[in-house]
Amino acid sequence: MVTFLSGGTGTPKLLAGADEVFEPSGTTVVANTGDDVELGGFLVCPDLDTVLFLGGDELDRETWWGIDGDSAETHEHLQEIAETAGFDSGPRYLDSEAQTAGRRIARWRRFSAVAEFMYIGDRDRAVHLTRSSLLDEGHTLTEVTETLADAFDVPWRVLPMSDDPVATLIHTPEGMMHFQEFWVARDGEPTIESVEFRGAADASVTDAVVDALTDPVVIGPSNPITSIGPLAAIEEIHTALAETTVVAVSPFVEDQVFSGPAAELMAAEGYEPSTAGVAEAYPFVDAFVLDSADGTELDRPVVRTDTEMETDDDAARVARAVDQALAEVL
Repeated sequence: MVTFLSGGTGTPKLLAGADEVFEPSGTTVVANTGDDVELGGFLVCPDLDTVLFLGGDELDRETWWGIDGDSAETHEHLQEIAETAGFDSGPRYLDSEAQTAGRRIARWRRFSAVAEFMYIGDRDRAVHLTRSSLLDEGHTLTEVTETLADAFDVPWRVLPMSDDPVATLIHTPEGMMHFQEFWVARDGEPTIESVEFRGAADASVTDAVVDALTDPVVIGPSNPITSIGPLAAIEEIHTALAETTVVAVSPFVEDQVFSGPAAELMAAEGYEPSTAGVAEAYPFVDAFVLDSADGTELDRPVVRTDTEMETDDDAARVARAVDQALAEVL
């Protein structure tokens, strides 16, 4: 039995080859929901959906986002209407009063669908509409996720980190913005002053997540701040990680990051943007998997391999290194 903490693309890339090492029926994936947004009334859960689409062999693995080969007629027509009507193409954040109205789980992250700033495919949209409607019928996000996982025939158990709202907000000189606005609409260009996980202090976790975190935990090479940070910001999860066995794959090779805004985010939060900084950000990790070219000396056991994952065979190689690291500390 093993539990993966997933956010962004790092852990999903590891999961793509992990079935050769970890039995899918004994694998649970707990996914970040801090990136979720409500867009035009439906809830988008990017990190949950990446895992669902990957497990169902539907994921667009060029972008690691959305459904492979999906059309986007609705999205394109929304763009056309906005352009014809003269609307600004930027993200349209609903006002502060609207942010706490409606579905509680969507708090602090509600956007208009006018000039839809996130690319949403048609089949992808059907998933979001189904999720949102089931939530409106009274189901929890955990229950809805299990329903969608069954629909996609996902081999692992997939759980959201919480059924409560947690929003990853980026504070910049231009003002506060949700992570999706910062990363998708602004291409990660605004200067980062700090990161807030709004709602994390009050969020609770389900019994299913508590149980999953009693198994050994694997953290793939995901962004430590915005992909894994929202999970660790929830007290029950942080406590559980301190009490169980955890192995993490560094998203850096010394001070070079594989992809994404991890370096800037870590620096903004006071960590050195490097493998050493990741170790500082992860005090609950018992052992690390580092790239063979990464000479960083850590105060915990280290297993080295080529950690670049371009293929499923690459991912299986890294998964074997993770298994070796687990064996050293279990």
